[in-house]
Amino acid sequence: MVKNLNFAIIGVGGYIAPRHLNAIKENGNTVVASVDKSDSVGIMDKYFPDASFFTEFERFDRHCEKLKQSNSNEKIDFVTVCSPNYLHDAHIRFGLRLGANVICEKPIVLNPWNIDSLINIEKETGKKVYTVLQLRYHPTIVDLKKRIEKESKNEKYEIELTYMTPRGKWYFHSWKADLEKSGGIATNIGVHFFDMLTWIFGDVIKQEVHLNETKKMSGYLQLEKANVKWFLSLDRTDLPKENLIDNKPFRSIVIDGEELEFSSGFTDLHTEVYKKTLEGKGFTISDALPSIKIVSEMRTLPVVNSSINKHPLVKK
Repeated sequence: MVKNLNFAIIGVGGYIAPRHLNAIKENGNTVVASVDKSDSVGIMDKYFPDASFFTEFERFDRHCEKLKQSNSNEKIDFVTVCSPNYLHDAHIRFGLRLGANVICEKPIVLNPWNIDSLINIEKETGKKVYTVLQLRYHPTIVDLKKRIEKESKNEKYEIELTYMTPRGKWYFHSWKADLEKSGGIATNIGVHFFDMLTWIFGDVIKQEVHLNETKKMSGYLQLEKANVKWFLSLDRTDLPKENLIDNKPFRSIVIDGEELEFSSGFTDLHTEVYKKTLEGKGFTISDALPSIKIVSEMRTLPVVNSSINKHPLVKK
């Protein structure tokens, strides 16, 4: 285990930040500086109460630069980016120019053309950008990839992917519901699944969008080894009855009519991502590129009515 590295975290007040804080701590490292425009960050008391905290990015920037120039024992080795999606690109560049490596939450950027400039800055600074593709560490998904690699099937696999994760009214008043800031539902909650599918079943040959609404989206992916009907929803009324009681998310992958159970096992995946990244085995921005291309293209595709390729949950 790589220990005693210093982290700065951008967006420490956000939904996903506690998973990063826990992963940093579990891997024996320290957050020395953090920033969020919200000052409701009591979560820090559980993990790194001594970390410097700022609500203004300019003051955070100045503090981090001071640590760099002073050769302090708090000099930052890694910057973790948990800010809103549309700010990832800028915050990654900040981390690289600070002389730190960067770990960025999904999606690493909103559009594939942003990746080229980040690769250039990596070369300039000698530092690396890593992203969180945690489904690649989920035991069930890892076993599925091994199984598909062993099988020699002439016909393509037929897959139905369903992911429902209910969100309250707050969501639709936040940046997450703004297409320009989040990239929309496919980018915000679906990008991990599209990464997982292409990781296992190969590159995209063709894709369609069959439903595109604020709360739900659906479409079709033709991959090298599979045909995929997918459905994503933030609407609790789409949940199965057993999930409605506590608004529990529903995840399902059906492959050739067989359900793949992977509803559990998500809790510690960020910790594993950090462990592998700090060992030099992390996922790079090039690894993230295929899924970024998919979700970026989805935002420009027209909605088509395809009865053949349509997911069963799409009624119209």
